[in-house]
Amino acid sequence: SPTAGVRKKKGTFWVLVSPLSVPPLSCLPDRLRERLLPFQKEGIRFALQRDGRCMIADEMGLGKTIQAIAVAYIFREEWPMLIVVPSSLKYPWIEELEKWIPELRPEDITVIENKADVGNLSSCKVTILGYGLLTSDAKTLIDSLHKQRFRVVLVDESHYMKSRNASRSKLLLPIVQKATRALLLTGTPALGRPEELFMQIDALFPRRFGTWTDYAKKYCNAHVRYFGNRTQWDYRGASNLDELHQRLSSIMIRRLKDEVLTQLPPKIRQRISFDLSKDVAKEMNSSLEEWEKLMRFPDSGGSESSSPFIQVMGLITRMYKQTALAKAGAVKDYIKMMLENEKLKFLVFAHHLSMLQACTEAVIESKVRYIRIDGSVPSAERIHLVHQFQNEPDVRVAVLSIQAAGQGLTFTAATHVVFAELYWDPGHIKQQFRAHPLPYCQRDPGHAHVGDAESKVPTWM
Repeated sequence: SPTAGVRKKKGTFWVLVSPLSVPPLSCLPDRLRERLLPFQKEGIRFALQRDGRCMIADEMGLGKTIQAIAVAYIFREEWPMLIVVPSSLKYPWIEELEKWIPELRPEDITVIENKADVGNLSSCKVTILGYGLLTSDAKTLIDSLHKQRFRVVLVDESHYMKSRNASRSKLLLPIVQKATRALLLTGTPALGRPEELFMQIDALFPRRFGTWTDYAKKYCNAHVRYFGNRTQWDYRGASNLDELHQRLSSIMIRRLKDEVLTQLPPKIRQRISFDLSKDVAKEMNSSLEEWEKLMRFPDSGGSESSSPFIQVMGLITRMYKQTALAKAGAVKDYIKMMLENEKLKFLVFAHHLSMLQACTEAVIESKVRYIRIDGSVPSAERIHLVHQFQNEPDVRVAVLSIQAAGQGLTFTAATHVVFAELYWDPGHIKQQFRAHPLPYCQRDPGHAHVGDAESKVPTWM
C-alpha cells in the first residue's frame, strides 16, 4: 500500500524506508517534470527511497541521464556535485544539465580538461570529469577532488569501474563511498558476471555484500586453478545468481525497452556534442572568417575566372571535410563506448572516407564483427552484407556511406543509428529513416545519435 513502506532485510542491508518521506516530484523544474515518462518517475522515486544511493541500470536509450539529473536537483542544496563520465559524454552532459536545470549558469559548471586543471573546483556547483584522467600519476587532481568533498556524485557508464585492479576504479571508489548521495548509471550491469559488479556495489554500499573474498566465494564460484607448480584463483565464474539478483534488486533498478515499450516514442533522437582541440578550432575559425569575407565581398576570394558560386562551393566542400577530420577522434570514442554494451546492434552513417575509416577502426579495435558498405562495394555484394548483418547476431555494426547505402537496403535488425556526419542535403537524412525503418511495435523504438562539434561551425556542417 502507499503508506506501508518498503521493508529491507536485516544483515543484508534491510531497513524500513517510508514512501511518505520521499520528496515530491512537484519540486522539479516544470519543463523537467513534464518531460518525465512514468517509468522514469518510478526510477527517481526508487532512488529517493534509498536516500539517493542506488544504481539505475535501465537499457540504453531509456533516459538514465534525465532521471539522474532529477534526483541530483532534489538534493541541490547539498552540492557541489561531481559527474564522472566517458570523455565522449562530457559535453552532452553539459547540454542536458543546462536544458533541465534552468538556474544553472555556464560559470556554475566546470569541465576538468587535464590532470592539473583544478583551479575552478572550489567555485563551481558542478564538476564534470572524464574517466581518462583517473590515473595513478594524477595526484594533484585526486587530492583536489578529495579536498572538495563532493556530497553528490553521479557516475555515468559505471561499468567502467568493473575491474578491481584498474587505477580508475581504485581512485573513484573512495570518492563515491564518501558522498552522501551517489547514483551509478549503466546500461550493461553484467548480471551474469558477478566479478564485474563488486566494485560498483562496494562503491555504493561498502561491505554490504561482504569483503571481496566473501563475495567472490559466494557469487563468483571462486576456485583455485593449477598451472604446474603455480596456483591462481579464478573469479570468472558465477554462483548463487538468484540470490545475488534478489539482493541487487534492493539497490538497483533495471527496465528493458520491451517492458516500457508503450510509454516510448517511435524514434528517439539524441545529439552528441564534443569539444574541438585548440588547433582544430583555430583552423576552422580561419575558414569561417574566409566564409564571412566571401559573403560580404563575393568577388574578393578568387581569380577573375572563378565565379562567386564556385568560390563558395569550394569553401563549403573544404569546411565539410574539415569537420570530418575534427570529429573523427570523438566519433571513435563514442562507437567504442556503445560497443561496451555487448547486446547492442547498430548502424553508423558517414559521408567522407576519412570518417568511414575512423568508424571502421573503432570497430576493429573493439574486436567486433562488422560490415561496411561504401561506394567501392559492388551492388551484388551489398545484398550479401545486408543479409549477414540481419541474420548473424555477432555482426553488431554496419558502417555505411550515406550515399551508397541510402536507398534499397533494409537494416531492421538494428535498434540504434549513429550519424557520424550529417549530409548537407537534409533529404538524405530523412531518406535514411525511410530506408531503414527501425523496428518499434514488436521490439524496440529507434534511437538516433548525431555527432556535433561544439564550435562556431554552421549547423549545416
